[in-house]
Amino acid sequence: MRRSALLIPVLLSTLAGAQSVTPALVPRISPPGQVQPVAPGTRTSMALPTLTLRPALPGVHRVDVLGNGFIRVAHALVLPRTALSPAQLQTLAVTAALRTYRADPGLAEVDVSIYRAQTYQGFGGPLPLLTLSVPASRRAVLQTEVMAGTYDRIWVQGSAPPEQEITPLQELERVPVFIGTQADLLRQRLEQALGLAGGGVRPGGLLFKGTPARRQVALTFDDAPHPLYFPLVLDTLRRAGAHATFFVIGRNAEAYPYFVQDMVRGGHEVANHTYHHVRLPKLSDAQITAELQRTTDLLTHLSGQPVRYFRPPGGEYSARVLRIARNLGLTTVFWTDDPGDFQNPGVETVEARFARTLRPGGIILLHDNAPDGLAALPDLLKVATEKGYTVDTAGTLTR
Repeated sequence: MRRSALLIPVLLSTLAGAQSVTPALVPRISPPGQVQPVAPGTRTSMALPTLTLRPALPGVHRVDVLGNGFIRVAHALVLPRTALSPAQLQTLAVTAALRTYRADPGLAEVDVSIYRAQTYQGFGGPLPLLTLSVPASRRAVLQTEVMAGTYDRIWVQGSAPPEQEITPLQELERVPVFIGTQADLLRQRLEQALGLAGGGVRPGGLLFKGTPARRQVALTFDDAPHPLYFPLVLDTLRRAGAHATFFVIGRNAEAYPYFVQDMVRGGHEVANHTYHHVRLPKLSDAQITAELQRTTDLLTHLSGQPVRYFRPPGGEYSARVLRIARNLGLTTVFWTDDPGDFQNPGVETVEARFARTLRPGGIILLHDNAPDGLAALPDLLKVATEKGYTVDTAGTLTR
């Protein structure tokens, strides 16, 4: 089911538009989290092409390949079943990258993720042991620089024990859901109506829409960065001269820090999507604060820039969540237009929905790991340009 193009906070109709949540009923989730599936929507996404490495490399589970119409990249998922030292992990990652290039010399980038086979739950689950990113231009120096300790696109998990994870979920994000009392809901609807009418940031730190006076839209991506999809999204935006706001999941940034730095170099905006991609209204004040502050601190360190914007995972929020975000200096950003890329409706459907709902001051929601959204992105940007729109970050809507 597609989210409404108009952003109206809703709850289940059987609850007459409101639901109370009291601190006494907040469950303990330690630690909170959700594995990020790749577009698990109403239609099954197409299987990705894969490469076969020859000779076979023990531990390599699969090597996926994907393109954006301009370049192709590969992601090697490596699941060793025996414990390896950091040096052995680095050697394995370098070997996997070089053999992937050997299998397909035309690749523009190869990314490698090494997880413990025994605890691997999918992307967004327990952190990998090591990640490596090798653009084609760095291929020749890879082995030398990794051995010298000077290669800057590698991450190795520290000595701290990995976090335990709750059971992985594959839950579609929905129309934004406000959880609170009837009075809270009415106040929120009023803020939303005023925000949609006039645009700009509301006094409570809420951004529903930009000003309708400028032919400008904000392009936003949730759940970044994904090691296969993100390089392709970034390349597509660069070719179109467009900029976007990436709502980054903290633990994804932890494992792929060089991608956050790529965002900044590309002129994009880095924003907060919590550390574990957890539904915040279920948490205590301390847990919500930790989710947001931990992510802001990490992204600030990696990007060298202040983090100003936040979007609640799953669209679930409450007055309490908004208050804590505001107290941490974050503006909560919603959206006006959702082409539904995470539901795999088909590329043509994504494009048609985008073109139909494009409007001045609009905030467009896409996802970092949705194949239909990636395939549609060049045409989406072309349509916006042909209609005279500037595609930029959420932050530009507030200037």
